[in-house]
Amino acid sequence: MNRADYFLIGGMDAPFNLPIHKRALELGGVLCVICLGLSLVALGWGALTLPFSDVMKALFGAGPEQAQVVVTQWRLPRITAALILGAALGVSGAIFQSLLRNPLGSPDVVGFNTGAYSGALLVIAVFHGGYYTTAAGALLGGLTTALLVYALAWRKGRAQGFRLIIVGIAVSALLNALNTWMMISASLESAMSAALWGAGSLNGLTWSKASPSLIFCLLAIAAVVPLQRRLRLLAMGDDAAQALGVPVNRSRLTLMILAVSLTAAATAATGPISFIALAAPQITRRLLAADGVSLLNSAWMGALLLLAADQIAHHLFAPSQLPVGVVTICVGGVYLAWLLINDSQRKTS
Repeated sequence: MNRADYFLIGGMDAPFNLPIHKRALELGGVLCVICLGLSLVALGWGALTLPFSDVMKALFGAGPEQAQVVVTQWRLPRITAALILGAALGVSGAIFQSLLRNPLGSPDVVGFNTGAYSGALLVIAVFHGGYYTTAAGALLGGLTTALLVYALAWRKGRAQGFRLIIVGIAVSALLNALNTWMMISASLESAMSAALWGAGSLNGLTWSKASPSLIFCLLAIAAVVPLQRRLRLLAMGDDAAQALGVPVNRSRLTLMILAVSLTAAATAATGPISFIALAAPQITRRLLAADGVSLLNSAWMGALLLLAADQIAHHLFAPSQLPVGVVTICVGGVYLAWLLINDSQRKTS
């Protein structure tokens, strides 16, 4: 790496040092500006359209009271949740794709989203839980599924990346069957609640509902930052990372728990939202023309993708609103097909 191409946070011999590529920093700045601009547009756009000046006044507690309520109590929680939860999904996808060294190594492909859905379904169908207990069930379901996949993929002292993907897909298939059985066995009211939650939506999200997951995601992202160096070394392969002094199994397990926690927390708040974790790291990798994925830019890209998808879901068929999960599945399905075809062509060329 050319020293002129990056900034170094910390010293070369310090316990903590973080090289940041200038091009990655520039891309992060561009994505930040786009997110900010789209957020301001979204704050003023809706059934009650507000001019930019009223939006800014409302954000600072001035202007008409009606505009303040619309901006700060109705639209701002939804937009903030889209940004933070999208960033959480982007970081989660970047961690998994680095650890598994596979662009398909995303938590929604490996099945952790399905596990979170199973946990939520269990609470809704069996215990008739409310919003917070459903969210807790989703969090526990995602973490339990991750531990199960990790344990089943363990072989000869370590969990291999490709084996994790295969085991994850198999566990996801089993959980899908379990989810179907719970849906058809549940009462009509519970089944409808579960179906609405399972579509993945930011509709009706308030500060009180969103705050626990948002705070949890911010803390988990902060916990990932000091582990970036280990993640980069693990992406080079277990043997290379071990030779450079990285405790491979402990570091991989810690990073996986953080990544699963991010996915499960996002799922707990909104229901399963697919393909953000899969697409965000790969889009940034291609924009940077880099071999590895960038956590910071994956976070910004995830935030931008989820916010844009939510605005499409919100306004495309206004006054009706689609669940954002429907939009991400439609767009993500096309992206996944392109990724598979592109990867196949690259291997055969």
